[in-house]
Amino acid sequence: MGVWPKPPVMSEQFAAVEIIAAKRDKYELTDPQIDWVIDAYTRGVVADEQMSALLMAILLNGMNMREISRWTDAMINSGKRMDWSMLTRPTVDKHSTGGVGDKITLPLAPLVAACGGAVPQLSGRGLGHTGGTLDKLESIPGWRASLTNEEMLHVIQSCGAVICAAGPGLAPADKKLYALRDVTSTVEAIPLIASSIMSKKIAEGTGALILDVKTGNGAFMSDPAKARELAQVMVQLGTRAGVTTRALVTAMDVPLGLTAGNALEVRESVEVLAGGGPADVVELTITLAREMLDAAGIKPLHDPADALKNGAAMDTWRAMIEAQGGDPDASLPIAKEQHIITASASGEIIEMNALDVGISAWRLGAGRERLGESVQAGAGIEIHAKPGQTITAGKPLFTLHTDEPERFERAIEALANCVRISSTGEKVERLPLILEKITG
Repeated sequence: MGVWPKPPVMSEQFAAVEIIAAKRDKYELTDPQIDWVIDAYTRGVVADEQMSALLMAILLNGMNMREISRWTDAMINSGKRMDWSMLTRPTVDKHSTGGVGDKITLPLAPLVAACGGAVPQLSGRGLGHTGGTLDKLESIPGWRASLTNEEMLHVIQSCGAVICAAGPGLAPADKKLYALRDVTSTVEAIPLIASSIMSKKIAEGTGALILDVKTGNGAFMSDPAKARELAQVMVQLGTRAGVTTRALVTAMDVPLGLTAGNALEVRESVEVLAGGGPADVVELTITLAREMLDAAGIKPLHDPADALKNGAAMDTWRAMIEAQGGDPDASLPIAKEQHIITASASGEIIEMNALDVGISAWRLGAGRERLGESVQAGAGIEIHAKPGQTITAGKPLFTLHTDEPERFERAIEALANCVRISSTGEKVERLPLILEKITG
């Protein structure tokens, strides 16, 4: 790629149309062009339709690493950076690209805190078939996602971890761009995904970061090669910014755990914190915890596996929930209606499509179509058997939960081809839980 000729000097430093044309014609954007267009869009000088054209040009023609890094810096500089230098513990965070049944943040943050880390976990809400950490936690009576900076600091100082919403001052350019990407079919562009995630995580001020990049049919990046590329770009962005960054590419071809839905996933997370829970959730939680502690240079007070069994992680969870106004002993919401789907044949479960489960849970009311919509706390799906397990015809396979029974029909439709059962000894072919690790 060449460098686009210097644009004319106007009342603003640049003209948006020149920058759009540069990327349309496969030129590199200069650092000043990138700085200006992000700032001008945040200020409202560049219109949505102009930024939409630029985003599509980026999707089609890409960016090199210098451009992505500068784009990320410009988004960070559109707002404030958080400072955790007053903490006595090293800070470390985790980000997942999302999937079906991915409740790992819930047990992971208190687990790492119980082992000696400080975890400032700024999380988001679900959109479409992928669930949001804040939606899940808001099913706990009284729990608050929105905290002031002072409240956030108090929680992390007293508990070692905080899970909350990012304030409006953190990378505000990303908030505008995220909404625009969603309605212009430019979500899939790796430069835009990487800069969106990393601008917020770098601005968050953590010293170390572990990325959980999902791949498989239920993931944002279904192709493992694309997931690897995204992971590599994000690790480079974090490393360049002085954040110790590593990535694990992990499986999302089958739902994580045995639940998909807000209160259902909280209940399962508490089981993990109590020393039980599904094996895949426990394994990934412990693996990520060890990576976080190692990346932050922390010699743990307990091994994460021990902290789940001896109650230390549960104690931190309870303290964290209470510090944010929640009642860890309160009963979690239960949907008003349930519907059981039974196995159509006897045999071994060979496949279970994670995306189908996610879409069904979304249709039951566990997710939203647009940002700002409400979700049902009790809606979702319980999974009674997974690939590699045998099942008898007529036995429960899924239990569907919703407050609105008219939702069942379309939710059941989504699961019509979700599961394949075989009695011929056919081999179960699944992605390994952890495909690879990428370091800076």
